[in-house]
Amino acid sequence: MTYRRSGAASVVLNVGGARYSLSRELLKDFPLRRVSRLHGCRSERDVLEVCDDYDRERNEYFFDRHSEAFGFILLYVRGHGKLRFAPRMCELSFYNEMIYWGLEGAHLEYCCQRRLDDRMSDTYTFYTAEEPGALGRDEARPGGAEVAPSRRWLERMRRTFEEPTSSLAAQILASVSVVFVIVSMVVLCASTLPDWRAAAADNRSLDDRSRIIEAICIGWFTAECIVRFIVSKNKCEFVKRPLNIIDLLAITPYYISVLMTVFTGENSQLQRAGVTLRVLRMMRIFWVIKLARHFIGLQTLGLTLKRCYREMVMLLVFICVAMAIFSALSQLLEHGLDLETSNKDFASIPAACWWVIISMTTVGYGDMYPITMPGRILGGVCVVSGIVLLALPITFIYHSFVQCYHELKFRSARYSRSLSAEFLN
Repeated sequence: MTYRRSGAASVVLNVGGARYSLSRELLKDFPLRRVSRLHGCRSERDVLEVCDDYDRERNEYFFDRHSEAFGFILLYVRGHGKLRFAPRMCELSFYNEMIYWGLEGAHLEYCCQRRLDDRMSDTYTFYTAEEPGALGRDEARPGGAEVAPSRRWLERMRRTFEEPTSSLAAQILASVSVVFVIVSMVVLCASTLPDWRAAAADNRSLDDRSRIIEAICIGWFTAECIVRFIVSKNKCEFVKRPLNIIDLLAITPYYISVLMTVFTGENSQLQRAGVTLRVLRMMRIFWVIKLARHFIGLQTLGLTLKRCYREMVMLLVFICVAMAIFSALSQLLEHGLDLETSNKDFASIPAACWWVIISMTTVGYGDMYPITMPGRILGGVCVVSGIVLLALPITFIYHSFVQCYHELKFRSARYSRSLSAEFLN
């Protein structure tokens, strides 16, 4: 069917019964991708792929969508305020409207983003541009332009290195990386054993083998980090990520020790006796955190701490306030009232703070304890107060941990489905 553009200077958008008049010039560069695609339609069939119906006589495009949600979105793209959820509307429904018109979750206010994340975690629902029901392949970019082969290859490489369950090659790469982490940790722990040191002093080849293994592990981690940096979308965002910072902290000490050996020309055995080099070598323990890339449990822990930093600060404030009160009272009761029979362990408030911490956390090393009756009563109150104060924020942290775990589990299952399809093909 032939599609003839009307000579009118404006078009009408009918969204759920609400009509909006737009000029054709504005339609061309409209911020919403679905609306701007109307300008490039050459036939009525193309128009019906974008909207639900078209009236040629009125030059009216009909969209069977939520009118109130579109009103909020239209106000946002016109620069009137910030995008928030429509009242009395489900967060997932509003987000579905955003995806339909060409917006993403990043356009929402931060408070609404958190509400959306919580809602998705509760219902195990996640929309991505790669899944059916989200943005189509032709809607992901204006005009339905296809991705260049080089960009597609970079995206595949990025997912291979960033998502261990995205493909079979990614799982193999992750397994090799885990093996290198374990080998490096075993060598690091073994090098601190007295028997190992004695054997390395007598047998030079043993020390050389350990250094070769260390160099191979460092080479693998360095190459992995460089490749991930090259294929990353945003280089600045890549540098700011916590796991990438940890990778840098784990790799840098080795090269610093090598430079120290090259420039000083000293014996490596003598250098390892230095405090600086020993600290640098022990920083390799950060390699253990690299396992967070491959295990959901560690990722859940990190994501929970990130989302519950307010609750963690609140817990720290509770402990600090209680520590200040109980340490001052315990120092007064155990040392300040009777100087002749005073408890030397509570000679100062900072010294009493240690007793308060181990009492509130119910550890009780037994290295210091009250000896007076008022001090023991205070100790009992301190223990009970510690249990109550530590339990108060735990509920919030627990619920956030469960939500983060389900969110990461769902994401892992989605990539596992793509892995299964790739394996079958």
